[in-house]
Amino acid sequence: MPQVKIIAKNFMDMVASLPEFKLDQLYDNTFICEAVLRSLPALGKKYVLQLLFIEKPVPAKAIEEWLLSNGVSKHRVAIDRLVQLRVFREIIDRKKDISYLLNTKFQSNLQKYIVKGGVLPGEPMPSSITVRLPTLEELDAYALEQWECFLLQLISSSQAERPTNFSSSMMTIFQRGLLSQRDKEAPRLTVHGFQFLLMDTNAQLWYIIREYILNSEVRGVDTADLISFLLELSFHVSGEAYNINTLNEFQRNVIKDLADLGLLKLQQGRKESWFIPTKLVTNLSVTLSDSSSRKQGFVVVETNFRTYAYSASKLHCEILRLFSRVEYQLPNLIVGAITKESLYNAFENGITADQIISFLQQNAHPRVAEKTPSVPENVTDQIRLWEADLNRVEIVSSNFYEEFPSRVTISPFGTV
Repeated sequence: MPQVKIIAKNFMDMVASLPEFKLDQLYDNTFICEAVLRSLPALGKKYVLQLLFIEKPVPAKAIEEWLLSNGVSKHRVAIDRLVQLRVFREIIDRKKDISYLLNTKFQSNLQKYIVKGGVLPGEPMPSSITVRLPTLEELDAYALEQWECFLLQLISSSQAERPTNFSSSMMTIFQRGLLSQRDKEAPRLTVHGFQFLLMDTNAQLWYIIREYILNSEVRGVDTADLISFLLELSFHVSGEAYNINTLNEFQRNVIKDLADLGLLKLQQGRKESWFIPTKLVTNLSVTLSDSSSRKQGFVVVETNFRTYAYSASKLHCEILRLFSRVEYQLPNLIVGAITKESLYNAFENGITADQIISFLQQNAHPRVAEKTPSVPENVTDQIRLWEADLNRVEIVSSNFYEEFPSRVTISPFGTV
């Protein structure tokens, strides 16, 4: 059964996959160099800083002498990452001895950053112009509302609390893998779309951003420029206002797209307009595991297969409908049950048992999240058994051969 895969776990994986000339182009930007340095494993940071002012190749054997006896595996991981990102250039001489040389552009920009100090990507606008900005709590609520509205748009446009006008570039991403549409029919979720809804919020964000970047060249946007601007945005301060008029047309279009997803909030004054970064955009330069934007759980699953979701969110209700029977909804409580029929419906839509169990565990209410296991074992076992009922026969591609010529043998007694 196909599953949505996050090929690039973070921006640095996408940076590493770029062609050599685009990587060098990216390293012209000081913020990219700083973001790359931050993303490196601890040993990788140590190597970069120790070689930062050395302009000659350093033998690999000399670097290995800095290691402790238990650091060999970490050393290999660090070196591989540095080479992937072209921070280190590998040089092999005639004797097949390996040396490493820092990327000159990366080295030059990082030297300036360390010696002269870093600068902000843009100066926040004075409070005399912006007057009252939303608090960080209001900004978090706005980001959550926008993201939930986006997910509701995926499930059903009629479920959105207010009409949403996503840009053509955003709709292209939806149509690319999450939605399908036939002639004169409403868009429907694909198998990948159902699986996407059960992902962790951070994984969902990375999937959308990754598709947005991969789709950039179709829109006539250079991939390196887009990655550079997105990483630059991650260095902005959450809650501060930044002038939109200082951006070029390409950057303003990106700002509008990100505002659709709740990564930024747009505001208009009498003469000026500005954008305010939320935590979603400032987390773009960290990995999925490092991001601290995990939401508090809300689901309790009992041994009798009943579910209690302590939430007033329409989104949570619609997601639970994907694999359970919602019986009734109170102002702050959604009561349902996991049944064989509801799970069969989920399996037919491409959702797997492991994804359902993972969703219930990741979103377990704090009262049960502390328990081991957070979801009763009889429930998880039964979900897997019901899935196995549908997979008793495995279909394997085969080749069928026929109409072979008969084998005729001749003996003294005649034809056999």
